[in-house]
Parts: sequence; C-alpha cells; structure tokens
Amino acid sequence: MNLNQFVFSFFAASVLIGGVPMLQATEAFNNAFEPTEPAAQAAPGDPPEGMVWVPGGTFSMGIADPRMLPRGGRDGMPDARPIHRVRVDGFWMDATPVTNADFAKFVEATDYRTVAERPPEIDGVPGEQLAEIEPGSIVFQHPDRLENPHDYTQWWKWVPGAYWRAPEGPGSNVEDRMDYPVVQVAWEDAVAYADWAGKRLPTEAEWEFAARGGLSGQPYPWGMDLFPEGQWQGNTWQGDFPKEDSGRDGHAGLAPVAQFAPNGYGLYDMAGNVWEWCSDWYLYDHYSERSRSGELVENPKGPDRSFDPNEPGIAKRSTRGGSFLCTDQYCTRYMVGTRGKSEPNSAANHIGFRLVRSQ
Repeated sequence: MNLNQFVFSFFAASVLIGGVPMLQATEAFNNAFEPTEPAAQAAPGDPPEGMVWVPGGTFSMGIADPRMLPRGGRDGMPDARPIHRVRVDGFWMDATPVTNADFAKFVEATDYRTVAERPPEIDGVPGEQLAEIEPGSIVFQHPDRLENPHDYTQWWKWVPGAYWRAPEGPGSNVEDRMDYPVVQVAWEDAVAYADWAGKRLPTEAEWEFAARGGLSGQPYPWGMDLFPEGQWQGNTWQGDFPKEDSGRDGHAGLAPVAQFAPNGYGLYDMAGNVWEWCSDWYLYDHYSERSRSGELVENPKGPDRSFDPNEPGIAKRSTRGGSFLCTDQYCTRYMVGTRGKSEPNSAANHIGFRLVRSQ
C-alpha cells in the first residue's frame, strides 16, 4: 500500500423510466410522503445577522427510491428509508453556508488551527508511519484518464499543505474567494467555529426540514425538476464525470454562496455546491430503528454510535446537501432526503457547513 492509499483509506469518503411511464413514476414518488405541516409559530424577534427563521413542524423524513425519477441516478438510497414522520421545533438557520470571510474572522479572533493544519493523529498507527504524513487534506483532481469509473482514488488525492486558506494545496488561496463557502474543514473545526459563534450544527432532521422549504415529496428544495424550464437551480456537475465539468450552471467547480434562488424558507444552496456537516453520527439503518414503533419522532438528535457497512471500521458523521461534484452519473445526493457521511477528522475541498441557533 503506497502513502496516498494509506492516507485515503483513513480519510475517505425519456418518457419511460425503467419501463414505467414518467407521470406514473413521479406520482409513485410523491405518494410516498404525507404533507409537510409547518408550525404556525412566528419568528421570536428580529433575526440574528445572516440567519432566517425556520418555523419547525411535522414532515415525512427520508426519500423514496430516486431511481424511478428522471436523472434520479443509480443509487436507491436505502439508508434514507423507511420514510417516517418527524417533528422538529422552530430554529434560526444560516441563510448560506459559512464563508471564507466568516471563518477568517474566527481564526483571527482565536488563532485556531484546523485539523488539516495539524500533524495527523490516528489511533493504532505507528509513529514512524505518521511521521511520513505531512499535514494536509483531500483534494479533488480531474484524472488524465479513467481506468475504473468506480474507483474514487483516481480523482481524490492527498495533498500536503491543503487547508482552508489553500483549499487545493500550495499555490492556491482564497483571497479572491472570500464569499465562497469555507472548505477543508473537519467536523471538529465546524464545532469549534459554532462554539465561538454561539450556534451549533443542525441535526439531520433540522437540516432536511429546512431544505424542504415547506414542500412535501419533492426531490429538490425548489420542486420536482432538476432544472425547471431549463434553468439550473444549484451548483452541481455537468459534463463527463470526473474528467470534465462543463459549468453549464454557470460554475465549473465551487461557486460563491447565494448564486441561485433561495428555497421557501429563504435558505440558499441547500442542494449542491458543498456538503454540510450535521451533528448526528451516521448509522446506516437508523431510520429503521427509530421508526419501528410507528409513532411520531420528536426532535431526533441522531444515534449514539456510527456504522457504515461499506467501511465498518470507520465511525462517521452525517453530511447533507451534496456538492458541486454530484451528478446523476455518479452521485445524486443533492436530492432532499438523501444522506451523506464522512469520517469526522476528514476534510476535503467539497465539504463545508452552516449553523443553527435554537429559539
């Protein structure tokens, strides 16, 4: 195993659709959900700077098999089922992901060093092996050639010196990208920023309720179609993944925040651009566990453990929203209700975060 493989093994992470008429398929998808019932609770005072009020309420959490939809991708998303009823209290939420400008203020005030800037600490790994690994992070790189379309190590590379101020590694910077989402932040970094800002990471339930914007049974924060009337609504991948992003949505790669219309709650970028950390541990079959009684689930905080059958030895935290790298050729986890996950000490140039504040 070479050094890159060693490090990455730790830090990873028509009219007819399948013979079914399109209208019938979309109706079947919608029918899997009960209506969202927002609480009739007004915002408790003026909004904190940069935040919007999400009223809370009851909704159907999860996603029906998206493969029945146009551009639904190849993944059935079984970890986001069964769809079940959940109620969350109202809360304030950042209108956009935390930006480089926001994070710079935190670092200047606290002298904080992110996980990517520190020597790695990996339990059970001999010190001599760790000594070979310079501080750095994972960076997406367009491969010159693609030998195996399912082998993500062809486009994800460990880059020494990659961190939030140099998200693609030495030679890159964020001086002209202060209104872009901060990336290369591990879960611990997001929590440290949240503590400083007097906020917290959202739960998966809060994040999904907010992303839906009051809609029910819709795969995107704006509705049923990925690009209604030919208009892109979020920053995702267009072109031949992973070799070329054509940028037909106006952005080849990461985009500044708030480049597309907000959802029904006034939240921007709830699909695509960057993955966003949530507070929950990721547990593959957690929905089955907590919905077993059939009762309404109140303000779920997530499980007390993590398990991913694809990497059973690595505990992970949940992420939501997909990123600029998502495409129906590979990953459609920008769809509302789908779930992501990542090892909490991992950082990459497509993971950021936004925060919430309880009422």
